[in-house]
Amino acid sequence: MQICFGSKFSREPTLSWYDLPFKVKQLLIAAANTWEDTAQSQSYIQQALAIADQSLDVMVAAYRYFFYKHNDAAALQVAMQVIEQIQHLEDLPTEWELLAPILSDRKEEPNVRLYLNAYSALGLIKARLGEIEEARVISSRVNEIDDRREFGAATILQVLTQPDEDEEDIE
Repeated sequence: MQICFGSKFSREPTLSWYDLPFKVKQLLIAAANTWEDTAQSQSYIQQALAIADQSLDVMVAAYRYFFYKHNDAAALQVAMQVIEQIQHLEDLPTEWELLAPILSDRKEEPNVRLYLNAYSALGLIKARLGEIEEARVISSRVNEIDDRREFGAATILQVLTQPDEDEEDIE
């Protein structure tokens, strides 16, 4: 992943996937262009993953692709790979009690933001897979860190913890 500056007037770094090989970019564009043909677009995503050799940018594109295509098992797998790779790159602990303050202190850093996005997505994927308690735990954790509601965890948590309106009507 390459960090470049947003413009000549801004010194704020932005993430870019422009350092990816041309072939990978072509495959990602082809996947977008063939979105309606799931088999074809998924083939392009799989090829991009194979060529990109653990590129975080490509893995994020892949878990988002799989999520929106409702291939939750593949989305879960790739989101976990993103989380594990960032844990390794940033030397993050795996125990939440040690990890939470680090994430909170460093949440403006690109890789930590990516971690929080992937972890929040993991909570949503788990909810869709019916793993509600795990989804609540993940969403609660991210929500505690997310004071600006940037990672979607508050919304996920609200959906998971509010009683169903139909159940209230029955009582």
